[in-house]
Amino acid sequence: MALLSSGQLSVQEAQVTPSLVRVTLSSLILVSAPMALLFYVLLQRTDTKRAEARFERSHRCGNPRLLRYRWPFAFDVVVEAFRMFEDKQILQWFVRVFEETGPTFEKTILGSKSIDTIEPENIESILSTNFSDYSLGARRPVFAPLLGDGIFTQDSTRWKHSREMLRPLFSLNRTNISAQVEEYTEHLVSCIPTGKFVDLQPLFFQFTFDTTTFLLFGKSMNSLQSKSAEDTVGTREAEFADAFRVSQDYLFRRGRRGDLYWTVDNKEFRKHCSTVHKFIDDAVEEALSIASGDGKPAGAHSFLDALIKETRDPRILRDQLLNVMLAGRDTTACCLTWTFRLLAQHPHVLAKLRSEIDATVGVGNTSTFPDRKAIKKMKYLSLVLKEVLRLYPSVPINSRTALRTTTIPRGGGADGSKPLMVRKGEAVGFSIHAMHRLKRLYGEDAHSFRPDRWDPDAENAVDLKNIGWGYLPFGGGPRLCLGQEFALFEAGYVTVRILQRFRALELDPRDTKIALGTEKQEVTLVLASKDGCRVRAVE
Repeated sequence: MALLSSGQLSVQEAQVTPSLVRVTLSSLILVSAPMALLFYVLLQRTDTKRAEARFERSHRCGNPRLLRYRWPFAFDVVVEAFRMFEDKQILQWFVRVFEETGPTFEKTILGSKSIDTIEPENIESILSTNFSDYSLGARRPVFAPLLGDGIFTQDSTRWKHSREMLRPLFSLNRTNISAQVEEYTEHLVSCIPTGKFVDLQPLFFQFTFDTTTFLLFGKSMNSLQSKSAEDTVGTREAEFADAFRVSQDYLFRRGRRGDLYWTVDNKEFRKHCSTVHKFIDDAVEEALSIASGDGKPAGAHSFLDALIKETRDPRILRDQLLNVMLAGRDTTACCLTWTFRLLAQHPHVLAKLRSEIDATVGVGNTSTFPDRKAIKKMKYLSLVLKEVLRLYPSVPINSRTALRTTTIPRGGGADGSKPLMVRKGEAVGFSIHAMHRLKRLYGEDAHSFRPDRWDPDAENAVDLKNIGWGYLPFGGGPRLCLGQEFALFEAGYVTVRILQRFRALELDPRDTKIALGTEKQEVTLVLASKDGCRVRAVE
């Protein structure tokens, strides 16, 4: 301290103690540590920016188009997307966003960058050409509580092993497949009244549940044979069906949360997953016992029986069965729902299709059951199903996450013709639903239902022989759907059998006023109709 004495300034020497040194050092550390961390983060970010710039130059990438927004963090986009989802119009909103912004753009939502595209070349790059550059992202942890470790949730070598194991099972030449499907188709047709409005969508879901469980386990749920809902209340089959449905709803809700998927997890979800697992585990245990010679077959030869020849691990068997069931059951039911909504809305298409059916296998009392050969012979049936799946692909939106910094062929530059950089960890979303509505691919009436667009000899035909990656109802590349052949056969078979029985279908008057593509859609893991498929069948 300074002291004034006799006109002279003297200083009293301060005492420096160890405790004072410790306090000073602690203060310096408290101040400098955050500064050092901030400096490190800024340095890393600068290095990353420089590396990205070098990558863009070496790959001749252009700047992306950007999704426009008004509010900070694009919160207005989040609000609008949420509103459209609640209004069951989210896919129509996606189509509009792509029309307004461009076929490929980058967006930053709540601080997170991602890319969206409907360019066929880009989707080919993601799903095929540069397949190894991408992973499923958060799909595995999102679906793990129900599906475990199966082909639908796996990446890399584990996925490749599952694919190699399952592929032969899907290509089995089951000569009696028509007879097996016919039994459950007959149950379905008998549930359709004449002259009364009925919602076909829940019937289609019950039908595909019956056929899928029969093909997987050799025994069907037989849900369509129940005379009333009370017949099945409390049964193991009903509990399993309900638990599977509720669990799927939870999976979708988890998927919507993105990286916050873990916030959708409660006792109800875990309980339903446990119910599903117990049912499958019991079926696996029974099949393993039979395969070991300790039990008697309780049903027909099944997918599970064939899978046991590849592995006897109960957990692997359960996970793969659930993955196949999820991927195969609802997609066909949705395809049938949209098929009959569209046929009822377009009676001239229905009449033309029924004429082909009559010429091939007959209709009414003179009809015969269609086999696989007859189904393949019906050209117009194939065109109808193609057009249905174009407008309403069962999996309308999908995404991949970059494992390393890579590129997609288009989307960079002012006109979008240059390559676009995809950063490591960045998600790339793609909408098959929106791509299938591109006018430059499918003509000015791309939003219309016109099966003849696929017929090169038809009037106003569109040249679609080289459509390639512009048409992806079953995905593409190494992950191409293994079950597409059976799915098309099953959808075709049911369509033929219903139209053999009924000569016309009248759409509910409430739905006739709704323009195609503006109807309410239930987008979960698949694309269903929010209002179902209410029709009146006429013999």
